[in-house]
Amino acid sequence: MIKKLPFLLLFISSYAFAQDADFFKPDSIRKTVKAVKISTNIKVDGLLDEPEWLLAPASPDFIQIEPYQGKAPNFATLVKVLYNQKYLYFGITCKDPLGKKAIMASDFVRDFDYTRHDLVNLSIDAFNDKRNAMVFATNAYGVQRDLLSFDDLYYDIDWNGLWAVRTNRTDSGWTAEIAIPWKTLRYPKRADTVQSWGFNVYRNRRYTNEVTALSPFPRVFSATHMDYAGVLTNLQPPPPATNIQVDPYFLTSYDHYTNFGSAEPVHASSIKVGGDLKWAINSNSVLDLTAHTDFAQADADIQVNNITRFSVFFPEKRQFFLENASLFGMQVNPLPDGSGGSMNYQPFFSRSIGLDTAGNPIPIVAGGRFVYRSSKLNFGAIAIRQQGANDLPGTNFFVGRVSENFGSQDRVGALISVKNQPGGSNIETTVDGFFRLGESNSLNTLLTQSTTTNTGQKGFGGIMQYYNSNNHYKIWWTESVVTKNFDPQMGFVSRKDVIGTTPGINFYYRGSLLPFKSVLLAFEPGFLPELYYTASTGKFAEMDLPLFPVWLNFKSGAYFGYGIDPIRQHLTSVFQPLGVSIAPGDYSYLTHQFWASTDPSKIINLSFIYQTGSYFNGKLNSGDWKLQFAPVPYISFLGEYSRNHFEGVGENKTTTNVNLYVLRARFALNPRVQLTGIYQRNSLNNADNYNIRLSWEFLPLSYVYLIYNRGVTNMINNMVIQTQTEDHIIYKISYLQQF
Repeated sequence: MIKKLPFLLLFISSYAFAQDADFFKPDSIRKTVKAVKISTNIKVDGLLDEPEWLLAPASPDFIQIEPYQGKAPNFATLVKVLYNQKYLYFGITCKDPLGKKAIMASDFVRDFDYTRHDLVNLSIDAFNDKRNAMVFATNAYGVQRDLLSFDDLYYDIDWNGLWAVRTNRTDSGWTAEIAIPWKTLRYPKRADTVQSWGFNVYRNRRYTNEVTALSPFPRVFSATHMDYAGVLTNLQPPPPATNIQVDPYFLTSYDHYTNFGSAEPVHASSIKVGGDLKWAINSNSVLDLTAHTDFAQADADIQVNNITRFSVFFPEKRQFFLENASLFGMQVNPLPDGSGGSMNYQPFFSRSIGLDTAGNPIPIVAGGRFVYRSSKLNFGAIAIRQQGANDLPGTNFFVGRVSENFGSQDRVGALISVKNQPGGSNIETTVDGFFRLGESNSLNTLLTQSTTTNTGQKGFGGIMQYYNSNNHYKIWWTESVVTKNFDPQMGFVSRKDVIGTTPGINFYYRGSLLPFKSVLLAFEPGFLPELYYTASTGKFAEMDLPLFPVWLNFKSGAYFGYGIDPIRQHLTSVFQPLGVSIAPGDYSYLTHQFWASTDPSKIINLSFIYQTGSYFNGKLNSGDWKLQFAPVPYISFLGEYSRNHFEGVGENKTTTNVNLYVLRARFALNPRVQLTGIYQRNSLNNADNYNIRLSWEFLPLSYVYLIYNRGVTNMINNMVIQTQTEDHIIYKISYLQQF
């Protein structure tokens, strides 16, 4: 079956390409928006009532991206641009005859989920390289979302820029007023006094999921595909000048431990000071320094009960490591729609620094990061000193990265990482490349050798991934090889000692035969086969053949999918998912999968993934249910229940339940004052975890935090159940000053 798949995919690709009338190339005549220079300051209040706004011409008409590519919008959007010596201003009017009644927003989280909100999104390409963009977005309540995009492939989603926005909601729609300091933007120093930048704006009217854009792009891409962008003209930015941000903090904490014996004192308190410095040396170069780095305010990891043979990838959530992550964090990984296969490889994974294997913090003494970016050449380095803690010695970390852009959107690069401890070093050397083979085809490659000096052990990890994506289908083919001795101590790989082949295809059908077009957006069936062999022996290891004959996407954002998955497994050693011991041997079984979600923007949203059928030598019913209740954007609750019911599985014919409960709550006075809480209970280890955080952004990117963390674990000691508890109260204040 797998051997015949390339010919099937080639045939489908050729046929669909011939049918792909609405997949188009960038227009040779780019839409323009003219900025107007003013000498006064604009009060950013969302009202757009200053007389200066009358001087700026409105943007051209937007064009639909969703649900009807290329059609005129049903709801008009106007963009105006002003600037002075300090700020670049945007005034945006989102017209809607239903006014406030049509506005959708589920919470006040910065960097919110864009699928749940009304929003406008600005993409700015100041270098005109048609590859990279700074992105600034807001919902109708003035909640900010910003990111850096590179080739519409890698994103620094958690980059937080210094800018301001206020909004106003009326009976005829909503308006947004945005002020971005020139110092927040990165742009070249040019001899020309007047500049033009790549620029695009898109709006999502969430009530009907109508997505419109100033400059249209195929819906398979995003608004950061900057070769489709329009132009922002008549800009006269001040020459780039000294740009330094200093962000010191003060922290005090109190800790209390119960039943830890001599491992921890009963009471402890501490005071800590430190901070970060960011120096934008010029338009291309940024230096970051950090001392006594603290991440107390970072979101807690959400636990996962894993029943697969792949390691779970937990995302980075610490701000210092999130910035410029796209330069150092190149990776090949599965996408949210299941495409690409299950293999996940990232040569540099920043969670290897400052965290132990359980996710507990290890103190960072100091560190620095230098990054240079241009339209052709990018390079950077990270150096971190990690303090010794518990049984771990002090450790030095170094990462060096260089990449060169060529062609329209091609790139080659290299990375080296070194983890140095008293006993020796672990070294990774990586070469990588990304190649766009036309508008819809791409090839991504990563090849790494690892060397551990104290053992002399060497290993290899390599992965190549091809995509062919357009408005009618997505085809992919991923090949991976990871040897048994591969040891990327500063990276992440989801599975070792494996050779993987993971092709697949997802269809996107919106044609004339689609029924119920008033509610149904698309029929998107898919076939996602995966085949794995053991690299050290060449013998068969695993085959999955998931087929989704039904996948329906609705115009509301709801979806329903059904899949059937025949699986073969060859185990050479004991496999223990969630404490259930499964003996080596050959197994064949069949599972059924159900995926569904209601409209995620509504007050109540229910989603679930449910899997039922056989599992190795027994049965497994596995489900994950999520229920969100957001009566107003200021208040939201999210409950999650994950259940795995094993029946007659493994060597001991085990029948058991493993349950995970997660409750998250958020209360917001406004986008700047919020109280959040997370409670997690896992029956696998009889543990309860609480995380409560009050945050106040009293000035842009300056915060006061009050945090309470509690962990409860039931331990068996001499046949007696003993409860260990740890409580932590943290107060932290940070103050960002820009010079």
